[in-house]
Amino acid sequence: MSDAVKVGFVPFSTAPRGILVVFCDDTLKFGAETRKVLGAAADTVKRAADANRFKGKSGSTLDILAPEALKASRLIVVGAGKLSALKDNDFLKFGGTAAGKLLGGNTAMTIVAELPDRAMNPEQAAAVASGVRLRAYKFDRYKTRKKDAEDTAVRADVSLAVGDVAAARKAFAPGAHVVDGVIMARELVNEPPNVLYPVEFARRASQLKKLGVDVEVLDVKAMTKLGMGALLGVAQGSTRPGRMVVMRWNGGKKGEQPVAFVGKGVCFDTGGISIKPAGSMEDMKGDMGGAACVVGLMHALAARKAKLNVVGAIGLVENMPDGNAQRPGDIVTSMSGQTIEIINTDAEGRLVLADVLWYVAKKFKPRFMVDLATLTGAIMVALGTEYAGLFSNNDELAERLTKAGLATGERVWRMPLGPEYDKQIDSQFADMKNTGTRHGGSITAAQFLQRFVDDTPWAHLDVAGTAMGAPKSEINQSWGSGYGVRLLDRLVAEYYEAKK
Repeated sequence: MSDAVKVGFVPFSTAPRGILVVFCDDTLKFGAETRKVLGAAADTVKRAADANRFKGKSGSTLDILAPEALKASRLIVVGAGKLSALKDNDFLKFGGTAAGKLLGGNTAMTIVAELPDRAMNPEQAAAVASGVRLRAYKFDRYKTRKKDAEDTAVRADVSLAVGDVAAARKAFAPGAHVVDGVIMARELVNEPPNVLYPVEFARRASQLKKLGVDVEVLDVKAMTKLGMGALLGVAQGSTRPGRMVVMRWNGGKKGEQPVAFVGKGVCFDTGGISIKPAGSMEDMKGDMGGAACVVGLMHALAARKAKLNVVGAIGLVENMPDGNAQRPGDIVTSMSGQTIEIINTDAEGRLVLADVLWYVAKKFKPRFMVDLATLTGAIMVALGTEYAGLFSNNDELAERLTKAGLATGERVWRMPLGPEYDKQIDSQFADMKNTGTRHGGSITAAQFLQRFVDDTPWAHLDVAGTAMGAPKSEINQSWGSGYGVRLLDRLVAEYYEAKK
């Protein structure tokens, strides 16, 4: 995976190169090592702060060009705010804020990883480094002609000056693999649908074999033999055949029960016969954001050699409206044997997930399953684009996901489940319908999925508002956000992974 921004660690005593980044608190104080680097330029900072009304609030910046008494081309002062209020996730944002000051072309940047009252610890410095890489990611490979204003591709060498170089490098190593996983997920979501279709997606997922992941790709014949009528019903309208990919990382004890992650991978969604309006249909190339997250997560876990057994499974289809497409009124039989009346062919993601969830639950008997899907527009009506919707049949799993979300900034909000909602998806012709009324659309979608997990502890994350087109942030300027990779890596590391 190419990386235009190289990040490394150097001792505090190393002379800074290129753009210099330092941190202050909300009283504009600097740490001892920072004051050494600044020297007489500290007075320049004070004057510039007064002139710009810079108060050192968390995430705010003061940008000084060609500062006097410094060889640096620019001096960037990043506010850390009130030090007592700092959270772990703030350091990731600080790195992103610093990287946001990089301009196009080749450049160098030195970040003094010190707070006013102390040097950043190795984990904090590593988080700043990860934030730099996440912010610097850009997807522009299909632009062949760029105006000067658009040529913002960054090729930078970023050095973090720290107190303990070896400890910082050690702390950064696992996080760097997680960043790689996030970038992989972003790449998949950003790719155009004529490039990334089910067979190609499966091929890219198969590259995880290089990291020691066992990868099995099931074609239409294999899924037909398994009775996956729900998934195949969605895929049958496309000339591009569907696939299911099962990825296994065996980092735990042999025979130990795995954890499992399942992703919706609709590589393009026209809505099928129930075709979508033309406006913004191009965004439906991102309807595989859940599957992208699962592949990125499996990369992260395998690359950092996570100490547990993990199953990642994705259902890959295109939902197209040709003469062979399924119709409203069709009844399909899922792998579970349950029958589904198709009311709306645009409620297709739950059909794909139904068969994959059942397959994973029965074949691997996991400790828990988490599925991710850009499933409903209704979740965006409820939660906007700041939180993913969380539905679960297990309070402990839901609580752990919520805590992991708060720690990483990839937040989730628990939504209700209950038998009362089942009435909306009961069918007079089959065991269930694939959609209910316009009320509680994300809830009835989750109720549908719950029918395919049996007693397995399970959580469903509706990431329609967070996986693609989400607001830009300090650590993401990309349309595809890679949402979920950091969240689920944190869940695994904090609660399920064998401790060293």
